[in-house]
Amino acid sequence: MKRDYLQEIRKFTEKNIHPDELLSSNLAKNENRKVIAIGASTGGVDALVKIFSKLNSNLPPILLVQHIPATFAKSFIERLDRISVIKVKEAVDGEYLENSCAYVASNEHLSIENKVNGFAIKLLDGIKVSGHRPSVDILMRSVANITNNALAVILTGMGDDGAIGMKEIYENGSYTIAQDEDSCIVYGMPKHIVDNGHAKDVLNLSEIATKINEFRR
Repeated sequence: MKRDYLQEIRKFTEKNIHPDELLSSNLAKNENRKVIAIGASTGGVDALVKIFSKLNSNLPPILLVQHIPATFAKSFIERLDRISVIKVKEAVDGEYLENSCAYVASNEHLSIENKVNGFAIKLLDGIKVSGHRPSVDILMRSVANITNNALAVILTGMGDDGAIGMKEIYENGSYTIAQDEDSCIVYGMPKHIVDNGHAKDVLNLSEIATKINEFRR
């Protein structure tokens, strides 16, 4: 089926700002608390619906960046919440992460930080990073900065957002997954992860929910 990607292509003609401009890399050491991070773009909405409808309830906190206009974010979050047994909500600055709950970025960069009482959300406003706000690279870098025990997933999407952050998560010892070409709408973001050697598993969309469920809290 032919699709009109003109609007998507225009995004990637913008200046490509490196994550260093907004968040420094400072990889975590000896931190084993679990977090799940997911990044997606073109085709990601349908892919995420399929994944979230199959998730179990006993999971670590999930953080999600889906490239989507802010005006559609609320309805997207509500849809995921309806079809999933876990709670799905918009990420709120300063909120502590809870198990069996997913936090979705809206119009700001989603990151997490290690505070006295646990991991907490930190929203970052400002420039687009890797062509986007919210940026998958910012999310993945922040995860690599706080734990060695993450599960990070890159789903279908155009461009290379997430490639920098996934490299850091991979090299810091966490488990990384890229969606395979056959099940992607656009094999762009996952391709960069695979080609760079930073995917510990390359999985069909139908297999990803099972792997997430195995990553229990």
